[in-house]
Amino acid sequence: QVQLVESGGGLVQAGGSLRLSCAASGRTFSRNAMGWFRQAPGKEREFVAAISWSIGSAYFADSVKGRFTISGDSAKNTVDLQMNSLKPEDTAVYYCAAANLFRLTTIPMVPTGYDYWGQGTQVTVSS
Repeated sequence: QVQLVESGGGLVQAGGSLRLSCAASGRTFSRNAMGWFRQAPGKEREFVAAISWSIGSAYFADSVKGRFTISGDSAKNTVDLQMNSLKPEDTAVYYCAAANLFRLTTIPMVPTGYDYWGQGTQVTVSS
């Protein structure tokens, strides 16, 4: 099993910044990806960003490109999401997720592609 613990959510004004962090513990995989999804009230969980050191790539949702960056430490199994120029529509519960890629050569961008999830952290952007 893999345990994911997020931190760093909160309340920020539009145009501000927040940094989310996620630490994974437990079982590790030789080929994996770690990412972030978000879910606003009444909406489906949506992809935000993900990174895979195995593949050597990072993907971002179009809605956050140029504003969010993803980084981490593969040795420590941590991943951070730096969110800049936040907008009210970024308000959601943000979830950290981890995937065992097996033979995949691309990073999953749908929730079903991930095997483990954190408990979520609330991000609220006021206008």
